Amino acid sequence: MELEKFWQRYKKYLYYNQELGLTLDISRVDFREGYFSEMEEKIAKAYKAMEELEAGAIANPDENRMVGHYWLRAPHLAPTKKISQEITGVIERIQKFSDAIRQGKILAQGGRPFQHLLIVGIGGSVLGPQLVSDALNQHDKMQPHFLDNTDPAGFDRIFQKLEPHLNETLVLVISKSGGTKETRNGMLEIKAFFKENGLNFAKHAVAITGENSILDREAQREEWLARFPHFDWVGGRTSVTSVVGLLPLALQGVNIEEFLEGAALCDQVTRNTETLKNPSALLALMWYFASEGQGKKDMVILPYKDQLQLLSKYLQQLVMESLGKKRDIEGNLVQQGLTVYGNKGSTDQHAYVQQLLDGVDNFFVTFIQVLEDRPRKSIYVEDRVTSGDYLLAFLQGVKEALTLRQRQSITIGLERLNPKSMGVLIALYERAVGFYASLINVNAYHQPAVEACKKVAARTIAIQQRILEFLEENRGRAFTLEEIVEQLKIKDNKELVLTVLEHAALNQDHGLVKIPGENYFASKYYFTE
Repeated sequence: MELEKFWQRYKKYLYYNQELGLTLDISRVDFREGYFSEMEEKIAKAYKAMEELEAGAIANPDENRMVGHYWLRAPHLAPTKKISQEITGVIERIQKFSDAIRQGKILAQGGRPFQHLLIVGIGGSVLGPQLVSDALNQHDKMQPHFLDNTDPAGFDRIFQKLEPHLNETLVLVISKSGGTKETRNGMLEIKAFFKENGLNFAKHAVAITGENSILDREAQREEWLARFPHFDWVGGRTSVTSVVGLLPLALQGVNIEEFLEGAALCDQVTRNTETLKNPSALLALMWYFASEGQGKKDMVILPYKDQLQLLSKYLQQLVMESLGKKRDIEGNLVQQGLTVYGNKGSTDQHAYVQQLLDGVDNFFVTFIQVLEDRPRKSIYVEDRVTSGDYLLAFLQGVKEALTLRQRQSITIGLERLNPKSMGVLIALYERAVGFYASLINVNAYHQPAVEACKKVAARTIAIQQRILEFLEENRGRAFTLEEIVEQLKIKDNKELVLTVLEHAALNQDHGLVKIPGENYFASKYYFTE
């Protein structure tokens, strides 16, 4: 493409919004002239669906739920006065509670001020707060830590860091239902750790959960420091502007009013039904074109900012959990999705960018550019050149190299990273995902396959309990895999039984002993008498 022609295309399609501090360059996606006209009917349908969603339509039929994360930053748009009042009331409570913690009006057991924050959750309950916390790096009062899995070694890593500070650690347990196993396990582990260290967990604990959930009742019974509502109409992957994200951010000193303001301003802009003036609609249409509306190409997220290295991880959940669906809204088999991966520039120029430039062309790139390097003056690393100048130069280098190889890219530009711009960025992607879901006719707001995984996990635990019970009843007798599955009549799942036996024998928890056999499948297992 000749430089002048390229410049004209850039000028024609560049989106710029001074109030948002946002630019969006789609000129390096090779869509044809007339593409927006061709997509007019589809995008009009997406605008209509989004309008109905914001008005309170049932968006998750599996659970008969509305989806209202947009109301969180504009309570006056909520479909009922009650919801509007609940939102504003919770924000006031968040501010009051976080101020009391930060000012030392609420103290830990023993009278020490809280200096560390442990967030226990899974998926969006952790990813959102983790992303914004890392991006803003505003740990002036409380250092955040996260338990986001059910990995015992992962628990121990965090416990080792927290042990010297446990008597000044505040714990947020986040679970809408209160029954999510990963979160429950993390809570039980940290509870036990507090007890081992002679501390009362309840004096350090806060619950974010659904009203009258298992967790809510437990927190009330044990007299935890506070309980905050996890609204039924907020999904985990879009919960960062709810109490799930706002409370931990406020505790760390982040200005949540500016964060919400940025999201609200972006929401207002992305309600525009004039597509060239709607950056979320433009993003969704670029994804549709680049992946042929069928997820044929992966979305590579390349933020040129260390503080945004978690963005790709956050977007993996937001995009892939929302769009990865077997069936469309009418029930037709479509197996849709959009794969997301990435890390950060310019680090990735020494990692997988080599493949992006020379390897298989199965992707499109989204660059995230932040113009402000740091809030203070930088040194020169060369004559009139700073480290930040090099970061910009490396971004431009990869961008131009991709263009020369006819590989497609999008660039999102932010003036600086602050609470407002993070609100803008999150809201931009949330609505783009909603629009794209409408373009491919899938429901972005449920996750039936995740529920299927939970059912299999529950069945695995049930099988393990049967195996251990059988061996307990036959203490002192050793059994092979074949003998165990024969006795328990679970011959159709031998691999699972073997894995359970090997795991139980290798850990100290159950006291199971293994007698190695002549091969991996001939070992015997027993409980000592």
